[in-house]
Amino acid sequence: MSKSTPKIKESSRSSARRKRDHVDIVLNKDVAFRSKTTGFEDVCFVHNALPEINFNEIDLSTVFLNKKIQAPLLISCMTGGFARGEAINRQLASVCQELSIPMGMGSQRQMLDDAARGNSFGAIREIAPSVPLLGNIGATEVARLYNDEYRIEDFHRLVDVIRADALVVHLNPLQELMQPEGNTNFRGVLDGIALLVEALKCPVIIKEVGAGISSDVARRALSVGVTHIDVAGAGGTSWSGIEMVRRKKSAVPDEYWDWGIPTCESLQMVTALRPEYNELCIIASGGIYDGITAAKAIALGADMVGAARIFLETAVHGGKRSLKKHIQNWIEDIKRVMFLTGARTVTDLQLVQVIVNSKNPENK
Repeated sequence: MSKSTPKIKESSRSSARRKRDHVDIVLNKDVAFRSKTTGFEDVCFVHNALPEINFNEIDLSTVFLNKKIQAPLLISCMTGGFARGEAINRQLASVCQELSIPMGMGSQRQMLDDAARGNSFGAIREIAPSVPLLGNIGATEVARLYNDEYRIEDFHRLVDVIRADALVVHLNPLQELMQPEGNTNFRGVLDGIALLVEALKCPVIIKEVGAGISSDVARRALSVGVTHIDVAGAGGTSWSGIEMVRRKKSAVPDEYWDWGIPTCESLQMVTALRPEYNELCIIASGGIYDGITAAKAIALGADMVGAARIFLETAVHGGKRSLKKHIQNWIEDIKRVMFLTGARTVTDLQLVQVIVNSKNPENK
């Protein structure tokens, strides 16, 4: 590995301020994509008038990261690292435990420079002892691992403190480019991912944050041993937009607000690689705001469906009971779609017929 400059620690205060800004902007500003959509509005299910199944026998349970879960839904990586974020995470974790679905942690970057920050992350595992928990770190920190600015032991600690079932590496070059204090040195990210895949006892998941994973990027990640990919495509929350709001005064062209691969397109790109990589587990996220769209993503090949902002808003504005009901409504809608397409299990749903680029009025 090539040597680099000594690591520069970001103060806990500035990191906490940035994370607090992100949550406040997501909750109070319009940071959705402006003209680009996910593409799911052009996907239509083929109705099955002879489903030959009993609605009450539909089974949404599946296995994710070697743990049985109630439904293929994931509360995606969101927040943490400041008091309000930690309180939100505890609420999310409690609901995930009650519904037996996985949860992604917010970025654990603070733990790399301040081991004491691990206490707040570790508390989440106590709240959600039996569901899959996903650790989370940024691509630039992984590059710094490859360049000897961090040690592999630092990343083992990220996993161990929450007894993580996987570590998510979020690939976010656009966000870093737009972020006022962003790090745009992505040299060594793929090599760093390869080191993590070899050294960690849990899987490494690669995930975009709203600009999508292309087939080329997926293939490169798969070539170093990654088996789990979260496409996190465009059409939902624009993290580029969030960072532009944080800039306040910016000369960055608006085209970057809508930059990225629509979620539906990204999902199909990655799913096309499955014949070559039969262990590939695909997570669809990015602008998925209801159970019917989640069902469409599964029908297009996703194994899991993730969402963040929609659940964050529900948790903050309605509390734990509202969040639980919201997710249960998603589950019921997925079951309704399964009944109307003759799918009894999640595997069946992945095989149902859909029409892409449909002009059916129900999609408008």
